[in-house]
Amino acid sequence: MLQEQTLSVSDLTATIRGILERDSRLQDVWVQGEISNFRKVASGHLYFTLKDGKSALSCVMWKSTAARMHTLPRDGDSVLAHGHVSVYDPQGAYQLYADRIRPVGVGDLYAQFEQLKSRLDAEGLFDSARKRAFPQYPRIIGVVTSADAAAFQDVRNVLMRRFPLVQVILSPTLVQGADAPPQIVRALARLNDRDDIDVILVCRGGGSIEDLWAFNDETVARAIAGSRFPVISGVGHETDFTICDFVADMRAPTPSAAAEILTPDIAELRAGVAWLNGRLRGAALDYADSRRDKIERARRALSAASPAATVRLFRQRLDDGAARLTADQRRRIALWHERVGARTDALHAASPAAILARGYVMVTDSDTGARVTAAADAPRHLTLQFHDGARRADLHDLPAFSSNIDAKDDERRDS
Repeated sequence: MLQEQTLSVSDLTATIRGILERDSRLQDVWVQGEISNFRKVASGHLYFTLKDGKSALSCVMWKSTAARMHTLPRDGDSVLAHGHVSVYDPQGAYQLYADRIRPVGVGDLYAQFEQLKSRLDAEGLFDSARKRAFPQYPRIIGVVTSADAAAFQDVRNVLMRRFPLVQVILSPTLVQGADAPPQIVRALARLNDRDDIDVILVCRGGGSIEDLWAFNDETVARAIAGSRFPVISGVGHETDFTICDFVADMRAPTPSAAAEILTPDIAELRAGVAWLNGRLRGAALDYADSRRDKIERARRALSAASPAATVRLFRQRLDDGAARLTADQRRRIALWHERVGARTDALHAASPAAILARGYVMVTDSDTGARVTAAADAPRHLTLQFHDGARRADLHDLPAFSSNIDAKDDERRDS
């Protein structure tokens, strides 16, 4: 007897999920049905059921994918849902994890879109070598859109905020419906008849594939490819793509984004001009300083080599020589004054008056005026010269002199 294999509920669910996820057909599948029980929960996820009268299929679309949808389906809508099939473990139920939802009938439009895209691509209309650059500072921008479209007001607001120097010329046209493609072609032609356009912006707001279908028209694509001026496409939202996006010189995710791409920010330009002005002023001041220094050096060199400088040098030397000569003469004069003063002092010290002032007396012969220097030669009549006057004297009136004289006379007689 074979042993029976026992699985847990979780094991069985995991096995079924593995079988479903390994089937490549179920990982890239389109399912057609009618929507019911559609609800969007607080988390942003979408939950709904697809049914066809015989069966029902639970479906979920996560918030990140649902956020890219422009319009949400409603109960009763017939749709095509794309996604992959797997098992929701807590309930053991299989369900479709959807990533795209299209109304029934849109598939034909996508087929036409892909056919035209492939054909124009084969002709080279999408080649990067055909893409033209836009002017950095456009003066005149032509806009192809509806005058009543919110996209046109958005574009104008962005342009006036970023670069108010630009001029906007609207070439109005329908942007939706069967009559829109020929009008778009004529609007492009009107701008191409002018000679003052710098760039053309083709734009409209978002919508379904049917709403944007005018921009998938072959005549519109060829008109854009044949434009004399560069064309930027700003049709729909970021997730929308049209033939115009591929044939234009540049695609922008939205009309407002196209306006930002086309124009510089005037605030940044002002800041850049201020920065350049500061650099220019700094460079000018540095240059002026360097030229001033060079001129000053040249002036000093010229001044040093000029005759006036030589004359000033000789004048300075003369002044120095005169000063040295004056100082030398003053030293000599001071030395002579010192010598004369010393000799004068010596003469004063050696003069008879000075000697007399010290208590000496000069004796002269009163009769002859001859100086008497020895007692033996003294005459009878004398004049005694003091420092403050003179006196006459008779030697016989002076006992000391008289006895001394008599003694000397006796010595002379004895001899």
